[in-house]
Formats: sequence, C-alpha cells, structure tokens
Amino acid sequence: MKKIAIIGAGLGGLSAAARLANAGYEVHIFEQNSYAGGKAAEFSEKGFRFDTGPSLLTMPYVIEDLFNECNENISEYLKLEKLETICRYFYNDKTVINAYSDIEKFGEEISEKTIDDDESLKEFFKYSKTIYDLTADLFLFNSPSSLKTFLNKKAFKTLVNICKIDSFRSVHKAITDFFKDNKLIQLFDRYATYNGSNPFEAPATLNIIPYVEYFPGSYLPKGGIYSITKALTKLCEKKGVNFHFNNKVDKIILKEKTAVGLKIREDSIYFDRIISNVDVNYTFQKLLDGIRSFESRRYNKLKPSLSGVVFYWAINKKFDRFETHNIIFSDDYKTEFDQLTKQRRLPDDPTIYIYISSKLNSDDAPAGKENWFVMINSPFDEGQNWENEIQNVRKRVVEKIDRILDTKIEDYILFEKILTPKDLETKTAAFRGSIYGISSDKKTSAFLRQQNKSRTVNNLYFCGGSAHPGGGIPLVILSGKIVSDIIRREDKE
Repeated sequence: MKKIAIIGAGLGGLSAAARLANAGYEVHIFEQNSYAGGKAAEFSEKGFRFDTGPSLLTMPYVIEDLFNECNENISEYLKLEKLETICRYFYNDKTVINAYSDIEKFGEEISEKTIDDDESLKEFFKYSKTIYDLTADLFLFNSPSSLKTFLNKKAFKTLVNICKIDSFRSVHKAITDFFKDNKLIQLFDRYATYNGSNPFEAPATLNIIPYVEYFPGSYLPKGGIYSITKALTKLCEKKGVNFHFNNKVDKIILKEKTAVGLKIREDSIYFDRIISNVDVNYTFQKLLDGIRSFESRRYNKLKPSLSGVVFYWAINKKFDRFETHNIIFSDDYKTEFDQLTKQRRLPDDPTIYIYISSKLNSDDAPAGKENWFVMINSPFDEGQNWENEIQNVRKRVVEKIDRILDTKIEDYILFEKILTPKDLETKTAAFRGSIYGISSDKKTSAFLRQQNKSRTVNNLYFCGGSAHPGGGIPLVILSGKIVSDIIRREDKE
C-alpha cells in the first residue's frame, strides 16, 4: 500500500484524502492547527458561532460527486438549503435590489428597479453559460497540463470556439455590452472579487462565476459553512485517513529532485507521494527552502490576489432589513479598485459584504441576536500599518451601515474580533495574506496558476485555492479531485 502525505487539512486536502483513501492508499494529513478546514474554519464565543472564511456554496454537485465516488450518501453527512434570495444589494441612493435565485423573479426585480430588463438578464446568463460549457471540462474538472485533457470532442469544441470564452477583454467591458444601468453593471462586476480580482482588468472569462451562482443556485448548509469541513473530515475518518493535528511541517525532504518525506520538528517521515494543500509560494519558499527552479522563481514573481479584512460582530438585535448575504456598494467602483490594486491601500469608500448565518441557522446566535461577518476587500500585505488602516476604515464601515439601518450599530455590538491579511498569513500560510493565490488580473492568469503536479520536483503535487483550478469551495474540492486522478492514473500506467 503506497503512503501519501498531505500538508494541510483544508478542503482541497480533505477532498484528495478521501478519494485516495477510498482507492486503497494509506493517507496521512499533517495540520499545524488543532482543527481542519484551513480558511473554512469557525469559532464560537458567548453563544455566537462564526464561519471564519467562505460563506456561500455554489456548484453543490461537486460535493455530491465526492461522496458518490466514495460510495457514501451525502445526506447522511450534510444538509444543504437553497437560498431564495442569493444576496441583497444596497446602493447609496437608497435603491435595494434583491438577487432572487428564481431568474424570472430576479428579472422582474431589475426591470422594476433599473433601466435594464429581464431580457438583458437572460442574454447575459446565456453568454455566461457558453463560457461554462466551453471551459468546465477543460479547466475546472481536469488538469490543462495533461495532454489527455485535450484529446476528446469537448476539448476540440472549446479550441474551435476559443474566442467565445472571452479572454481578451475585461469583465467590466463585457458586462457593459449587456447592461446599461450602472447599478446592475456594478452588481455583476463584483463577481470578479470571488477570486480576488479587479473587474476592470480581469479577463471576461470570469463572467462564468455568476452562472454557477444561479444555476443550479446558491446554498448554505445546516450548521453553516463549517458543516462542509466537518462532513469531509468525517468522510475521511470513515475511509481510514490518518489525521495529525498540531503538527506543523517544517520541510519537504528532497532526494535529488524527488520529494520523499516530511521533516516535522526532529522527526523525518517518509512517503511515496507528497501533496501540498498549503499556499504554493509558501511551499516553494519555506517548505522547499526557496528551491531555485524555474517553477518557484516564476511563481514568486507573480502578483498575489486581493486579501480581506473581516470584522466579526456579535449583534444584540435582529435587523430584518438585512438578508443572509448583503452587499453595501461604494459609489465609485473604479476608484475603489484603483486604491486596492494600484495604491494598495484600504479604500476610502469600501464595498461592504455582510454575512449573517443566524438568519438561516438560528443556533448560530442567542435568541434575538445575530452573528455578523462584515468583510471588505483589502490589498495583500506589503508591510502596511494595518492597525491604523483598519481603525480608519472601520469608522467608514460603521457610518455606511448606520445610514442603511438608520441607527447606530455601535450600540448593538456586544463584542468584536478582527481578521487582517497578516492574520490570514499566520493562520493559513496564505502568501502575503492573499486569499486566492495569484492575481487573476491578466489575460493569461488562468495559465499562470500553479498546476496540480510539480514540473520540477518529482512526486510533489498541489491542491487548494492557490493551485489549479482556483479559489472558492467547489474549485478547491475539484483541485483535490484532480490531484487524486493524476496519482491514480500514474500508478496504473
């Protein structure tokens, strides 16, 4: 039985571990923290429970496929609830747009509240679906670095229709072809931030993202996002995966150009394969001692994605004006992203995301109270004075929320915790606190992301948000699938 080590118990690592253990491998996961999940963790205090990172599930079939592959019934592990209102959007002119999962209803909403209509919406989703149909098999479910990925009819169809994936103009430019109303343009521009990108620079291929949010819809598990982590951990345990918590990997042991084991404190432990489920740059620079290969040098030069600042607030009241997911937009999106990506500072007028899981899961907060996850986009860490920056931006966040609710929200905050880009780097080894690995603001970004098998170190593989196919729960889980597929295919050849 071949032995496999996985560094990090994030969702990508759990996905790979369950599949490989189910296929008969001996799998060991080494995690520096006392819990699984990576960014998809949780904490509880004084009766309030908070998801610390991801807050929405799309592409639920990706998780279902994982359980099916492992011959398990997902309903015995996880209960998913489809959101009727995916998000509620607030604008400074007091317009409120509800993004309903029912496309007909959403179309009626935008026809009533913007100068666009339901036909514009349908045309946009038709365009978005085309991108999904052409790219999903090639770039999401398989490794584009494998020749076999391209040797089928679907791949041929994509290559023939390559212009339709819309990679030569920006997200924003493409959206303006479908919508006239700035409110709706801003609403769909925002999807570029789902992988830490700037909609005014990122390729329009990212317009695939709204399609997967509405088809088949957006979900929240019973018990919050951390229920996904718990479900995958339980699945791994059932399949015989060995967990080693509170074990920080210090080095990957190399013999010539082959990964052969892990160094943990004074111990050297040897394996047949090593899978890194931590940040790619961290792997090269820290775990491989800054190995001088074209792969590591290339990756170290790439710009990191956006990060985030999160305020976790225990709120001593229920606010019906807010939904489970809410966005309070800035007045000038272009200026906001210039400040984030060019000036690399927190914006003067930040767009605010508020996630309140207790709206659906009442156990997440005491009766009559709510758990607020309040997030703004942030540049990656370059040594900024985060204490000063956050102190200043917090005032602006509070002022914007006060205007929406016509109240003083400070009066209702029972306690607060703050997550900074520096915290993200410390807790999850995210390079410079970037949430999604490298930036996707270039037309070639999809091809620059680290592939799932190292090209310079034998027996070393990558999964997680910084590797192919990218960040977000479904893509991270798919990265684990791709790695497990590669390893099993190699062992059959």
